[in-house]
Amino acid sequence: MEQEIPVYLFLGFLDAGKTKFIQETFEDERFDDAEERTLLLVCEEGEEEYDPSRFAVKKYAIETISQEQLQLATLQGFMKKHRPERVVVEYNGMLTLDRFFEAMPDGWAIAQVMTFFDAATFESYNKNMRQLVFDKIQYADMVVFNRFKGEYAKEDFHKIVRAVSRRPGIVYEYVGGKAEYDEIVDPLPFDIDAPIVEISDRDYAFFYRDLTEDMQKYDGKTVRFKGLVAVDRKMPRGTIVVGRHIMTCCEADITYSGLVCLHTSLLPFKTRDWVTVTAKIKLEYHQIYRQKGPVLRASSIEPASPPEQELATFY
Repeated sequence: MEQEIPVYLFLGFLDAGKTKFIQETFEDERFDDAEERTLLLVCEEGEEEYDPSRFAVKKYAIETISQEQLQLATLQGFMKKHRPERVVVEYNGMLTLDRFFEAMPDGWAIAQVMTFFDAATFESYNKNMRQLVFDKIQYADMVVFNRFKGEYAKEDFHKIVRAVSRRPGIVYEYVGGKAEYDEIVDPLPFDIDAPIVEISDRDYAFFYRDLTEDMQKYDGKTVRFKGLVAVDRKMPRGTIVVGRHIMTCCEADITYSGLVCLHTSLLPFKTRDWVTVTAKIKLEYHQIYRQKGPVLRASSIEPASPPEQELATFY
C-alpha cells in the first residue's frame, strides 16, 4: 500500500496573508523534519515572495503553476520529480476547490485547511463573490481574519462564517499582531429540550444542519415542522421523505434536504405536497440513506399551505 501523503491547504484571495503565514511556518523549526521532503505548490503569484534563505525546512521544493497547469498529469509529474512526503498548497482564491480535488493524485489526503481573509475587504468579497467565499469556508478547519480593527463587528464576520459551517475555528488577527479566538456562542433558534421541538419555517435550514452534524443529540426527540413531500413508487407503503429545498450559498447549490418519514396516515401523499409533520426521531438504518440515519416516526401528518418563503436559507 502506498504511503498517504498529507496535504496542507492554505486558501484565500490575493493579499489575504497566505504567503506570510506559509513563510513563517517554513521558518519554524517545529515544522522541520530533517528526513521529510516537502513540496510547496504555489497556485498564484502575489506581491509577496518567499524567502527560502530563511526556511528552517531543509528538504523542500517549490513549484509555481498556472490555472491551466492545475491538472492530474502536472501534479503526478511533481510527484515523480520531487517524491514529496508532504505537500503544502497556496491556492488561488479565484479558483474553486473542486479544481484542485479533481487534480489530486492517488495517495494525497487533505490533512488541514486554513482560510485567510483580509478583514478590510471580506464583506465586499462576500457580497459580490459569495460563491467563492463559501467555497473557501466550507472545508476550512480554521478561518483567519487578518488586519482586523476594533471598529469591525466580530458578530458580522462570525455570522457569515457560521452560515456556511460551524466546524472551523475563527481567529481575528489585529493590526499589530495581536490575535483573538472567536468565542461567540451560537444558540439554536429553537428549544431542543422542549417536549415537542417546534421548528419554524425560517429555521428549517438550521435544524437540518444541526441534526446531520450531531444526530445523537436528536435521538428520541419529538419535532414538528412544515415540509415538502417526496415519494417514489419504490418506497414501501407508509414511507415518504419530508424536507425543504435549502440554499446554502447561491442558486447553483440549492438542494432538497429531506428526512425519511414512516407513517400510518391514509392520506394519499404526492410529491410536492406541503405537510406539517409531528414525529419522534429515531437513529436507525434505512435503505433510503443506505446507512444509519434520522428516521421520523410520525404521530401526525397534516396537509399544510406553503410557507411564505418556500426556499430555506441561513439568512
